[in-house]
Amino acid sequence: MTRAFLRAAGFAATVAIAAIPIAAAPDAHAGEPGAAPSASAPVAPPPGPAAAPSVAVLPGGLPAAPWLGVQMDPGSDIGVTVEHVVRGSPAEKAGVRPGDRLITVDGTKTIAAAQVTRAVGQRKVGDSIAVELERRGASTTLTVILAARPAGDDILKMDLVGAPAPAWSKVSALGGAPSSIAQLRGRVVLVDFWASWCGPCRMLAPRLSALKEKLGAQGLTVVGITMDDPEKAAVFAEKHQMRYGIVVDKDGETSRAYGVSALPTMLLVDKKGVVRDVLIGYDPTGDARLEASVKALLAEAAPPPAPVPPPAPAAPRPPAR
Repeated sequence: MTRAFLRAAGFAATVAIAAIPIAAAPDAHAGEPGAAPSASAPVAPPPGPAAAPSVAVLPGGLPAAPWLGVQMDPGSDIGVTVEHVVRGSPAEKAGVRPGDRLITVDGTKTIAAAQVTRAVGQRKVGDSIAVELERRGASTTLTVILAARPAGDDILKMDLVGAPAPAWSKVSALGGAPSSIAQLRGRVVLVDFWASWCGPCRMLAPRLSALKEKLGAQGLTVVGITMDDPEKAAVFAEKHQMRYGIVVDKDGETSRAYGVSALPTMLLVDKKGVVRDVLIGYDPTGDARLEASVKALLAEAAPPPAPVPPPAPAAPRPPAR
């Protein structure tokens, strides 16, 4: 199972905030049902792992779902391979790593991701379960203490905030847009994942353009990343006043690396390349908060320049003849 299945879907909106879910990934985080993220107000917390939310009871008094915090391939006769482990999740705390092959979970042999989800879902928050796995040809058993599944927004923040922004993979930069996040080290970066079919994205684009025009000279770079084809992306950008760089994520690998499951999704990245906030959805009342968050990051010191390697010694010349 990949980190996100991208597809167009209907609107999910509150009074002030709108986002279009583009991912429905059952079993993506073993033990919880799929859920569309909701929008959140922008803030700029200091670097460092985001704290895992503690939720034991859902609204209405229903018990919270237990959560393992891994994303898996579909499975096979030899087990289920862990493709990703969410930072701060029960699985990470227990020592589960990407690439591990799950052999049994809670005593049940696992040959399909759905079996892992079912085994976790049958337990309660706070239960301990045994996970037998194979790592580099060796078998080991870990004890995982199940926690309550956080909300979709919180899972994404746990995974990204405080960590280096994932590298962009197989992207095409339009015009003078950057082709990698590494190129932007030393600047504050606002990365916006969007699509031409996304209604809230159309409303957000001119506001991001205005923010870039206002703070670009002070060190802000705005980049829009889309899975639209280049021609459609260019036409949309021109029509909706996207006066910032556009990057085409043709195969969706970069979107999956960031765990994007709703549009628009924005990330604030500081001058050191560390994700400082994740913002999901469009909030027409949030311009001032977003600008304040950007200004706070602009006021931080830039990282020292990377050391320049010494020149390689010149090759000796052959003797004159």
